[in-house]
Amino acid sequence: MAFGIGTSSSGADAGSVRGMQKRIGCQCWFTSTGKVMPLMLKIQDEDGEIQTIREIIVHSQEKKRYAGFPSIEYDCTLVFHGQSVKAWLIYYQSENRWVINFR
Repeated sequence: MAFGIGTSSSGADAGSVRGMQKRIGCQCWFTSTGKVMPLMLKIQDEDGEIQTIREIIVHSQEKKRYAGFPSIEYDCTLVFHGQSVKAWLIYYQSENRWVINFR
């Protein structure tokens, strides 16, 4: 079968994430319908200290695939020390791993 005719695909791929990703810890709530909602995150700052961010405003969320790995991308505004910061929170489902990508 030439040119992939009759082959199955695992779904569209969103390519690669732009910008720099940083690993984070995230407390989240799984609703009864299976929706994942981030509640609080912890991130290590430049001095090596762990900072906690509790104010997370989720504007939208979208299921994506990066390099074939399923993920959920959250477009958010984080409020930290009185300043609003726009970021994407990304949950890699197969790895149970969270990262942040600042815009």
